[in-house]
Amino acid sequence: MTRLIVSEFVSLNGIMEAPGGEKTHPHTGWTFESHYGDDHYAYKMEEIEEAGSVLLGRKTYEGFAAAWPEREGPFADKLNTMPKYVVSSTLTDPEWQNTTVLSGDPVDEVRALKDTAPGPILLNGSAQLAHALTEAGLVDEYRAMVHPVLIADGLRMFPDPDEMQKLKLTNSIAYESGVALLIYERAEG
Repeated sequence: MTRLIVSEFVSLNGIMEAPGGEKTHPHTGWTFESHYGDDHYAYKMEEIEEAGSVLLGRKTYEGFAAAWPEREGPFADKLNTMPKYVVSSTLTDPEWQNTTVLSGDPVDEVRALKDTAPGPILLNGSAQLAHALTEAGLVDEYRAMVHPVLIADGLRMFPDPDEMQKLKLTNSIAYESGVALLIYERAEG
């Protein structure tokens, strides 16, 4: 079964919404607003190289599909050519290369996808989808790239769970920029 990795930019207080410039959030672009340096972005390249496919919710997909097809370079080349899956009940004809729409129940669709998709599957953004998959126990690994900023409001990386879910820290990297990468897997038992 293919591993599902949720990887997010997150504030110290757990906000993951609008890190890159989304116009709908009052604190948009917080990963770039105070320049944190580029030392942690090399990891994002490693991460996309490792991934076999990308999973996105419709809103995140629309933002990515509007931005990435026109870009060039190793990161854009990999992202643009790799298999992408978008969970949506409204999107029917995606224009971004190598995109498949998953239109059924998101949990059922992703459970089936874990049996067939090239892996690992990388999920970025897509808070509502990430929360549903967390609640369903389908996420194998969480990667939180924690930025040294507190944000007053926004979607959080993790939902308020119905039941406690224990995690195990498997790696951490502290960058000179003040950004910290924390990698967790579900703890057994």
